[in-house]
Formats: sequence, C-alpha cells, structure tokens
Amino acid sequence: MVSRSNNNNSLVPAFAKKAILILLLFLCANPLQAADIWVSPTGSDQNSGTKEQPLATPSAAIRRARELRRLNDPGIKDGIHIILKGGNYQLFETIVVRPEDSGTAVSPTVIEAAPGEMPIFNGGINITGWQKLTKPVSGLPHITKGKIWVADAPMIGVDVLNFRQLWINGRKAVRSREVNTGNMSRILSWNHKDQTCWIPKPKTADLSHVDGMEMFIHQMWAIAILRIKSLTVQGDSAKLSFLQPESRIQSEHPWPAPMISKTAGNSAFYLTNAIQFLDQPGEWYLDAKNRKIYYWPRMGENIALATIVAPSLETLLNVEGTIDNPVSYVYFKNIGFAYSTWLYPSRAGLVPHQAGMYMLDAYKLRIPGTPDKKGLENQAWVGRPAAAVSVAYANHTGFELCRFEHLASTGLDYKRGTHDDEIKACLFKDIGGTGILAGVFSDEATEVHLPYNPKDLREVCTNEHIVDNLVTDVTNEDWGCVGIGAGYVKNINIEHNEICEVAYSGISVGWGWTKTINAMSGNRIYANKISHYAKHMYDVAGIYTLSAQPGTMILENYVDSIYKAPYAHDPIHWFYLYTDEGSSYITVKDNWCPAEKFLKNANGPGNTWENNGPQVAEKIRNTAGLEPAYRYLLKEKVNNPDNQAINHYVSNEIK
Repeated sequence: MVSRSNNNNSLVPAFAKKAILILLLFLCANPLQAADIWVSPTGSDQNSGTKEQPLATPSAAIRRARELRRLNDPGIKDGIHIILKGGNYQLFETIVVRPEDSGTAVSPTVIEAAPGEMPIFNGGINITGWQKLTKPVSGLPHITKGKIWVADAPMIGVDVLNFRQLWINGRKAVRSREVNTGNMSRILSWNHKDQTCWIPKPKTADLSHVDGMEMFIHQMWAIAILRIKSLTVQGDSAKLSFLQPESRIQSEHPWPAPMISKTAGNSAFYLTNAIQFLDQPGEWYLDAKNRKIYYWPRMGENIALATIVAPSLETLLNVEGTIDNPVSYVYFKNIGFAYSTWLYPSRAGLVPHQAGMYMLDAYKLRIPGTPDKKGLENQAWVGRPAAAVSVAYANHTGFELCRFEHLASTGLDYKRGTHDDEIKACLFKDIGGTGILAGVFSDEATEVHLPYNPKDLREVCTNEHIVDNLVTDVTNEDWGCVGIGAGYVKNINIEHNEICEVAYSGISVGWGWTKTINAMSGNRIYANKISHYAKHMYDVAGIYTLSAQPGTMILENYVDSIYKAPYAHDPIHWFYLYTDEGSSYITVKDNWCPAEKFLKNANGPGNTWENNGPQVAEKIRNTAGLEPAYRYLLKEKVNNPDNQAINHYVSNEIK
C-alpha cells in the first residue's frame, strides 16, 4: 500500500515515512550521541548504531552519517566518527563515498577502527566444501593422483565466479603454469604480420585443450598476458595464435616488443591456466565450465581447516565527487583492505605500455612526427588498471595506519581532481600491481606522448602527501608496475617511504616523454629508502622521471640492492637514478647509492645534478626511509625471500 501525495502526485511508501519518523525521533532523543556511529560484523543494520547496538555494514553507517549531515543535526558540530569493531566485513558491492558524505574542516567524517582493533573490508569469497579428489579428471597429470583437493566454484547469480588469484591462509597460491615458479622458457620467433609466435613444444602430454590458456611474456620493461586462440605442434616446436584485441596490439606496437636477441636472449615466457599444467604443490586451476576448483596443497597445509579465499570485487572502496562538487574532509584510519580482483586480462588480454598502463591501441607510424615530437615513430592510447581503493575529485581526504593486502591490481589510486590529501603510515603488501598511484597518466582518448595541461587546473592532483608508508612485495603479477607511481602531478610530496621487493622501478614520477611545459611542477621526492627492486624488469631505476616538471626536487633518498634480473633484455641497463626522456628543470641532489650508476636519457634543459653517490653523508643514508615513530611497520617487510643475487657496479663493470 502507498500513500499518494496531493501536492506533487509522487508516490511515497508508507513504510518509508514511518522509517523517516523513527529516525527523526531517534536523532532528537540522542543529539549528543549522534556523532559516533558504531559498526560490528555481528551487528544489524536495523540497530541504532550505538556501541551497544552497532550497525552491521560500513555502507549503512555512511548512509546514517549522510542523513545526519542532510538534516544538519547539532550533534555533528565537531564531526562524525564511524567506529568499526574488529573483524571481517565481507563486501558484496563497492562502498561508495559521495559528495553528500563530505565533512568540513571543523566537522570531518572519520571512518576508523575501534581502539586496538583491525576491521577488514574484504572483497573475497571463502571457498568451502573441499574434498580429496578420488576419481580421474580429464587432463590432470598422472603425478597428481591422490594429491588434489576439489571444491565447487561459487556462483554469482547464474554465472561462475571468475578469478585469477587464490589465497590459502593469506598466502597466494600459484595459478597452474607450464614451468615451475621462477623458471621461464624463451620464445623462438615472433611473426608480426601473422600475429603468431613460435615456442619450444611444451613438455605436457596433453595439448589438445587451450580454452582459457594464456601466455605470460617478458619484454623489456613490461610484460604481456595473451589469451591463446590455438596451439599447433610441429616437431619440437609449437605455433601460438592469440585472441583479439591483444593479438593485434601485441604485434603492431613497437615498444616494448617481444625480444629476439642473440646476445641477451629472446623474450622469456610461460604458459598458464590449463588443467594439464597443475603439477606442483601450491598450484590451482579453475574449471569454470564444470564449476570446479582444483588445488594441490603445499606441505603443512591442512585444507580441511584452511581459510581459502577467491577475490570477487575489483574495487572495495570508491571515493568520488565531481569537479564542482568534490568529496571533502573524509578520512580512513586503521582500516584493512583485502582480497580485490582484476579481470581485464581475462576479458581482453593485457599489453602494458609502461608503469602498468595498458594499451588500448598502439602502432608504429609510417611517417614519423606529431605536433609535440617531430621524431616520434609510434603512437599509443592507454587504459588505467582498476584499484582496490579509488579516489577522484576529492580534497582533504586521507588514509592513515591502513593496510592494503592481497590485492590483484593497484592498491590505492588518487586518479584525478584531488588536492591536499594524505596517505600516511600505511602498509602496502602482496599486491599484483602498483602500491600507490596518483595523477592522470593519459586519458583514454589522448595519445600518450601528448603533454597534459588542462584548462581547468582543478583536474590536476595537487599537494598530495605520501609519507611514512611501507610498500613491500608489490608488482607481483604485473611486473612492469612500480612501488609508487605518479603521472601528471603538481606539488606532490613523496617522503620517508620504504619500498622493497618490486619487480620494476621503486618510485616513478612523470608521464608523456615530452620537454614541453605541462601540468607537472614542484614535486618533491625526499628521504625515501628503496631497495631490492628490478626483480624481473630492466630499463629501470630506484627513482625514475619523465617529462618537464619545473621545480621538482629529488633529495636525500637512499637507493640500493638492485636485483640481477634473470631474463633482462639488456643486463647492464639498470640504474639507481634515471631521468628519462623529456625530464627537465629537475634538481637531483644528495641521494645516496653505492655507485654513480645513473642515466640521463634525452633530457631537456634545466636539470641540476649535485652530490649523488656513495660519498653522500652517512646521516642522510641513516635517516632515509620510515621515520622512527613508524618503523614498527618494518616487521611486515619482505626481504629477498628467494635469495636472489644483487647487482653491483664497480669501475664500469657489472659484478
């Protein structure tokens, strides 16, 4: 039954009127308690939101806070605190923070953990009902007999949940692959015209089923993930063809391309995601057609007692306003964000350009030259990977003491239109892509080499502070991503962070490969500690820059321990500091590293280099990285788990 308004003929449900009346009566009766809204995994969204009667979901609490602001409740004069008790908050949809949720400088909205507790925003689904496999399954290698466990894949409506990661007790399992982790084969050739690749014949006996099979290929400073269309064996070799659109993009784009080199070796690769590749402990396979998940446990894993999680949501939290109505004064403290997915590679393959930005289109120019670069011989348009937490058109927001773990793609992304925000004392760990991103790289409609300089400067990420964070074991799926990446940013401050276990560069600032003045200026990269980087990719540095950025300062950082990447396209093409194409008007001063191995490639005017290398004062070396108050985070640090060799540079020779 509905109540019909005589004034505007709108339909207002009677129960909605009753709910509004109850809410108003509650707010009037409890004006002094309204500023605190409590949430617990064991609560109910029908509760009042007090400590004794908490709500159950963060979204309900945000909605409750929104109503307090809409009604201008006097109890929010000093702000709203949404207080979350510890535990697991399983998310079935993205939490959204809108302009209507904004606070003010004197009345902010703070979403935080209860004292001493750690709430987790969890985008995953627990996989239960595991049983020992007792009957033969077509394609499974004979070696797996008696060792495989199987469970039903979860359903989302009428569809099987698709996922590319699986975590066992918080440890990522290995998606079934042709060769063991750490080992890769080399391609034999690449036919750009036919868009095919020849490889050594895989050792597996069964090559008849390629549905869902992928090729992961290492090429210069980026990888590619290509969905296989066909595999044809001829003698001791096999020819691969690929699905579109990645087949065309991979074969047409010139940089970075598959390597064919007698000196450095051809591009390394492995095949993945086929049941016939499941032949090692720790590997898993999703048979989406038959709704089954297969897993070979590692030593010591008790599957009957294990927590096994497949990620479901790509974005756990989205903070987004508009350029004229941004989200303001909303802060997150002591919150965990875990188990996000990213399915773009399953839908369209993945051919990254650089720093994780993937190509939507790219090709070599028959006649070189663009309005900004007369000698440019290629063009590309890129997309941006999904992030577990995304922020756009917002200001005076922040993440403090938060944990970003077990994520498929980017951890935290301040995309555009943000200013005066802070990311402080957070942990970024076990992340497939980049830990922290900030700023526009290229809009999808804009060619990547064109300088970004919008008429409305509110579009530019400005005055962001990324301070005292630990970034460790990131880029562990897309090896071409970085620890902290910034595109076209202005007055950004990246200070006192510690970054380690990164497949490519530690900190990357800039985009566009252009000397033309653009939106970038005044950035500060100060007192960061970067070590154990370039685990897989070269053409790399601890700190890397692109394009003109007047007033940018790279000061008093510590860079050390670059890995010997086993499949690098050029074994000597690694650096501690690297100002790449177009880098201009940048000061690089007092940065400690064990040798003066730097690259200044096609730089523009105005750069200043002063006192960088092993002679830098010991005080600078010792004070870089996390400040003392935040060094407790170092207990979470991952440090060379595979005992990989470190490169050293002495007298122009690699040791």
